Amino acid sequence: MSVTRVLDLAAAGVAAVVAALERPPAAVAPEQRRTVEEILRNVRERGDDALIAATARYDGFQARSASDLAIAPGEMEAAERALAPEVRAALAYAAERIERYHAAALPKSWRITDEHGSVLGQEVRPLDRVGVYVPGGRAAYPSTVLMTVVPARVAGVSEIVLVSPPGRDGAVDTTVLAAARIAGVTEGYRLGGAQAVAALAFGTATIRRVDKIVGPGNIYVALAKSRVFGDVGIDMVAGPSEVVVVADGAADPEWVAADLLAQAEHDTMARAVLVTDSDALLRAVAAALERRLASLPRREIAAEALRLHGALVLAPGLDEAVDLANRLAPEHLELLVAAPQALLPRVRHAGAVFVGGRTPEVVGDYVAGPSHVLPTAGTARFSSPLGVEDFVKRSSVIEYSSAGLAAALPHLRTLAEVEGLGGHRAAAEVRTRGETR
Repeated sequence: MSVTRVLDLAAAGVAAVVAALERPPAAVAPEQRRTVEEILRNVRERGDDALIAATARYDGFQARSASDLAIAPGEMEAAERALAPEVRAALAYAAERIERYHAAALPKSWRITDEHGSVLGQEVRPLDRVGVYVPGGRAAYPSTVLMTVVPARVAGVSEIVLVSPPGRDGAVDTTVLAAARIAGVTEGYRLGGAQAVAALAFGTATIRRVDKIVGPGNIYVALAKSRVFGDVGIDMVAGPSEVVVVADGAADPEWVAADLLAQAEHDTMARAVLVTDSDALLRAVAAALERRLASLPRREIAAEALRLHGALVLAPGLDEAVDLANRLAPEHLELLVAAPQALLPRVRHAGAVFVGGRTPEVVGDYVAGPSHVLPTAGTARFSSPLGVEDFVKRSSVIEYSSAGLAAALPHLRTLAEVEGLGGHRAAAEVRTRGETR
């Protein structure tokens, strides 16, 4: 028996397969919403006192004052010095690649001059202050520090504030702190959950509010981020991780199985899907999954994810396989085929595309360069990966010449009259020789 579902695209039809693979929206318990609303309200009203109380209640850390929540720069420096040389080298390698990638993507200010000598363009400016949420608790994610902080630094953000949940002793994972130092964090706090989001969004006597909050978190963090949007900007509300592997008969089934398991081991909600036009490959991958799962350290988590949300899908052809992937709009899409460049133009909706057999999705998780903070749950249909563009804002620049305003005047008059805004028309006419008194 296969460890995951086997679906036939031709027999079942696209709509049925999409329905089978789509996850229903995560159910949010009313008490979870109430908890988040209560935390946000308390922090807005009581500031630091609410942060101290929430940190004691939810993280077990008994801060004596708000100053205990701050992570001193010396802690980050000490954490970096304490790193094993190979860990330091790996973080530095990843940080350099992330910086290089985002420097190439940095938006630039620009200008054009029209036929009347009027100048139009944009000014691109970095945000002043950004908050980065890094999950903590049972696992540490230094890679998330790099993937969120480095693009902000490259964009020119001058104040980058890290928040991460503490242990009961108040400690934040040392590798996370070291990554924060390497990436360029300017300020840090031992804060997690909705209370961290509230502190960043509203500000307290100790923590000044930010302009934008980025980074993944649990359901309480996701709810809080969605709730404070408008008070501050946010990157996205991310869901469970997912991969779709499009493979042909030339693919190595062991590679495919390894990639599926790498995604499935995240948590039981992760989605790992193979879509192939080769029945032989499908059967070989099913067998490889069983073999490799037996020795996987997180096999119970991966097995449950494959059972609940995984699938091996047989497609009539590779075009149909990519069309199905577009319908799913996955966070990660692998093109593990003999001629991936031929399929790439058909890809319309994916957070990140991994091209060719030598590009496992895990390089994107750690070292490739693009941020691993990606749209999930089909939102790649309308949103993009976190990038340097998320840490800048654009201002339009308009500088008209006399000739340009004169040429525009008849059209301005017409449009202002259509909308019944005589003051608009007068504001243009008063600047021209055709002024109406």
